[in-house]
Amino acid sequence: MTGHKKLGISAQFVSALAVCAATMAIWPAPASAIIEKPFREPLIQKQPDSRQVKVDASTITYDPKTEIATATGKVVLIYGPYKLTATHVTFNRKTNRLTANGSVVLKEPRGNVAEATQMSIDLAFRDGFAKHVRALLTNDASITAVYATRKDGRLTIFEKATYTACKDCQTRSGRPLWELVTDKTVHDQQKRTLAHTNPKLQIAGQTVFAFPYLELPDPSVRRRTGFLFPSVRGTEYTGFGLVTPFFWAPAPNYDVTLRPWFTLQQGPVADVEWRHRLKSGRYNIRAYGLNQLDPQSGEGDDEEWRGAVKSAGKFALNQDWDWGWNAILSSDRAFLRRYNFDTRNIGTNELFLTGLWDQTYISAKALHFNSLSTSVDPDKLPDALPYVDVEHILPNQILGGNLEFSLNGYSIQRDETSSPFDTVNHGTNQTRLVSKVAWKREDTLAAGQLLTTFASLRNDLYLTENVPDATAPGGERDKETVHRILPSAGVDLRWPFIASNDWGSHVITPVAQIIASPGNANDDQDEIGNEDAVTLNFDHSSLFLEDRHTGLDRYESGVRTNIGLTYNYLRDDGSFVRASIGESFHLAGENSFFSRSGLDGPSSDIVAALTVSPWQGVSLSYEGRFEEDLSAINRQEASLGLSFDRFSGQAGYLFIDKEPAYGRIVTEEYALANARVGLGGGWNLTGNMSYDLQTYFFRNRAIGLEFDCDCMNAKLSYAQLKSNENADVEHRVLFSFDFATLGGTSFASRF
Repeated sequence: MTGHKKLGISAQFVSALAVCAATMAIWPAPASAIIEKPFREPLIQKQPDSRQVKVDASTITYDPKTEIATATGKVVLIYGPYKLTATHVTFNRKTNRLTANGSVVLKEPRGNVAEATQMSIDLAFRDGFAKHVRALLTNDASITAVYATRKDGRLTIFEKATYTACKDCQTRSGRPLWELVTDKTVHDQQKRTLAHTNPKLQIAGQTVFAFPYLELPDPSVRRRTGFLFPSVRGTEYTGFGLVTPFFWAPAPNYDVTLRPWFTLQQGPVADVEWRHRLKSGRYNIRAYGLNQLDPQSGEGDDEEWRGAVKSAGKFALNQDWDWGWNAILSSDRAFLRRYNFDTRNIGTNELFLTGLWDQTYISAKALHFNSLSTSVDPDKLPDALPYVDVEHILPNQILGGNLEFSLNGYSIQRDETSSPFDTVNHGTNQTRLVSKVAWKREDTLAAGQLLTTFASLRNDLYLTENVPDATAPGGERDKETVHRILPSAGVDLRWPFIASNDWGSHVITPVAQIIASPGNANDDQDEIGNEDAVTLNFDHSSLFLEDRHTGLDRYESGVRTNIGLTYNYLRDDGSFVRASIGESFHLAGENSFFSRSGLDGPSSDIVAALTVSPWQGVSLSYEGRFEEDLSAINRQEASLGLSFDRFSGQAGYLFIDKEPAYGRIVTEEYALANARVGLGGGWNLTGNMSYDLQTYFFRNRAIGLEFDCDCMNAKLSYAQLKSNENADVEHRVLFSFDFATLGGTSFASRF
């Protein structure tokens, strides 16, 4: 039988194709470490005998004497979801064996692709053979071998094999940047392992690691008990040490990771993490501890036994409600920072409940703040039990606008009236309940103006104790009950003017806003501790806010008008200009802002911002806050960003004048810069710095060398850090490398 045909073949031929697919589809590799992709397990079971093979070939012949069918030319065999292409395929009915030769490519339904010069398989789904094999796996890795043999239906043996995840990352000779070269690799489908005999890790053709034996999980394994790559870590306090992680996965839904750190100066440090996934959520617990060999002077450092515990969890009560916690507990304030487990100054412990459905949001928390640094007095940190936020927007409009209800409440306790912000009043106890109803309507007028009308009504109730008494320096108020009703209403009018010409598009928008909030804010500010409105950053982004305080413990009263102008220019080539300028005027009522805020007088500071991008890759921005007569600059920030060819970087300048009443007791002024230079071939040089222009010292300087490609990442960096002009310089060195699908390790030091 000759000619170009499409026909059905016998069940034996069908079975042979399935064996071929099975043989070539079981060459996986460990899960990716750089870009994690889900593993799709190949379909290797025997197909029903009733399914027919579709054959498309230039020539098909059958010899009834030898019972051999031969297909030649561009042969395409499709069996269900499998597709096999080759230049020559034979099937021997006597031996029940299928042989494919010449540019053999097999695509299986789960995504794996196998290439070979020759394949030979039987119909028992147990034994097969392939020559000059290259398997492309679903995790973007590949295995090549001179020979591949399948035995007992579960073992695939690769002879003279290589494994790599490199696709585009190659040496000049065309070899992968890195590859694992083995004398023999055995893939056990039942155990789901890849066992390598005499593996050698070669980078750019040079052997960097060699082992007599190495066993790794195949790509179908997401979690398996075993040792992870070790790393080196060191500090001035601990000396250098080796971290040898061990991962234990006794069940699919929970595991334990041990990260013992063997230090030279302080002995072994225990680090154990437990993770548990349940039907409704998950949680983890991580504990640290040691018995110090060399206790030193300092708070906590002179103790022999030290440790800490961290935990976090989140669970779903139903589709609308979640609950969970974040917790941290330490034996002393210095431990976590000293051993570089946590560099925060303040730790947050919370138990939370969250609800979200339709246009309703509810959050309830219990908060406890603890000191993680010797520079923070724990007696000044509060507990908040509870802290509640509720927001609800009515689904239907009222008077053409949206109506929103909100509720906020907290109860705060602390041991001392002082706080980390010495210039801000804090009492020992304060309970607050704020309810608010707000309405907002947006209209477009006939001439194109955008008119927004808004109104709100707040109802505040405060119970306070021991708030510092401004009328009696050094004294404190007894228990106080403060109730206030705060109405507010306003109008926002914007009138954009749009013009287009050959140079681009222009949009100029004058903005005028007037807001009235009856009442005198200062009448009760001395009676209420300021817990959530400590900071204030008045700039162009907050000019048109209804209330420019950052929290609810303070509010903006009086009648004020805000006037500004925005300009946007955009060209077809992507270049643009954005600019804005504006000022606020207090017209009537008592001003609620303090000196140096920029809002404390009848007219505010002028705020402005400008961003210019004349060409692609070039951006210049500036924003500032100036005295109305331009006699002084109270805040300014400038930056220049460049990105072209192999270089990208940014240089900046920041100046913020002190605002003692808002927690900023000193003037801050910095010069900032960072850069990245591509050296070619995947190599990059990086650097950054921050220079304090008020006290004339570098807060940080860093330089790094990085190599990055599709299958490998390596970093080497050095940094100097200094918290203030009198502090010692801290030196940090980090070296790490990561191989896709294999994993990586690191070396870190802090002295």
